[in-house]
Amino acid sequence: MPRQGRQLSESKIYHVMIRGNARKNIFLDDEDKNRFIEILSEKNKERKFVIYAYCLMDNHVHLLINEGSDEIGRIMKRINISYAYYFNKKYVRTGHLFQDRFKSEGIENDAYLLSAVRYIHNNPVKAGIVKNMEEYKWSSYTIYTETENQNSSIDKRFILEMFSDDIEKSTKLFIDYSKIQDDRQFIDLQEENVEEKAIQTENQAKEWLMHYLVKHNINTGDLKNRQQEDLRREIISILKENSNLSIRQIAKLLDIDRNIVQRIK
Repeated sequence: MPRQGRQLSESKIYHVMIRGNARKNIFLDDEDKNRFIEILSEKNKERKFVIYAYCLMDNHVHLLINEGSDEIGRIMKRINISYAYYFNKKYVRTGHLFQDRFKSEGIENDAYLLSAVRYIHNNPVKAGIVKNMEEYKWSSYTIYTETENQNSSIDKRFILEMFSDDIEKSTKLFIDYSKIQDDRQFIDLQEENVEEKAIQTENQAKEWLMHYLVKHNINTGDLKNRQQEDLRREIISILKENSNLSIRQIAKLLDIDRNIVQRIK
């Protein structure tokens, strides 16, 4: 069945989401996320397009882009190819990093644009990673709220001036607006109808592990002992089956070698 053509936006503004192949993580450490943010700037040296907002999660990214004089397909192709090359080289891997082509939806009015910015910045809160947006360092939220936090790749003035021409007043109004609950639906991972994992975050995994270890009257250090090999295998299998954690995250959580995690199905 042929693919449907991408719905073009008359405003040239798109909410874009890219995600890891098979929902696998595309960021394994802070260096990876920093590199992706650098690429956003590098691929727009000529300022042909504009980014209004971003949020980097472990296995997907949300972007709000005005394609300007460029074209959204070419923009995302350059970003994805550059990051995939970095990631595959760093982790000595081959194959597709991203799942299929990116998802996008056109943003055709200011109200929906502001809602999209709010939705993107609230992603880490919605996922239970942080309680407040300002606690998450991998979104553009603090670029909007902190005057000393500048980023030439993000056009925050366009968004802030929708609230007020006075930058101090507009920033306060933006913060208040960002905290308002909104039931509007935006593109996200849930659209893929993939079974949700019971353990979504590292904090949830730590809590689950704590209860598991207490139940079996052992501590994390005991998992390195050969006598606990069967129990360790069971824990790894459960985490692989019921969480979105990467092999590296599981190894770090259990304080064991990555190769041990890799071998267990």
